[in-house]
Amino acid sequence: MRSLFTACLLAGLALTAPAAQPTEYHIAAYRSHADFAVRLLWVHTINGRFTQIAGQLQVDPRGLATVDARITVDSLVMDSARFRRWVLAREFFDVAQYPTVHFVSDPIALTRLTTGGVLDGRLSLRGVTQPVRFELMPAVCSTISMTDCVIEAHGIVSRSAFGMNSHSAALSDQVQLGLWISFDPTTD
Repeated sequence: MRSLFTACLLAGLALTAPAAQPTEYHIAAYRSHADFAVRLLWVHTINGRFTQIAGQLQVDPRGLATVDARITVDSLVMDSARFRRWVLAREFFDVAQYPTVHFVSDPIALTRLTTGGVLDGRLSLRGVTQPVRFELMPAVCSTISMTDCVIEAHGIVSRSAFGMNSHSAALSDQVQLGLWISFDPTTD
């Protein structure tokens, strides 16, 4: 799961001058989600949506933002109950042993929220932490506290890089990830 988490979170930041004190924005879990898609037999695409994302975006006094996001794997919603059981099982996400996916971004300038661009960070999935890169889409909102402000990021991760090696003949190694993140209007 690429740095989509980070990209989405950063785009929702206040696009004003940096604060004298660090500012923290909390992810609005009820308005945020993460999607994934993986090709099966190069004909069918398996899609899923994680409906529980928690975390925060912290802006330091220099105006650099860092995203820390956690996805609850068991919040996965899919059209097929059979595919959902398979994706949550040991050979894929292994929800029993690894209940969360965790992303922490590298610090980025707030201006990248309006222009879009690369969002790098580290993704922890199935007990493995790997560097990831997301494409942050330009945000059209002026502050993170706007209820209609959504940060969007997209990326591709390798299943095998995170120890998901089963069904390599039938299932693509590339997993597309997308994040749509909103923030609560209050800050700490």
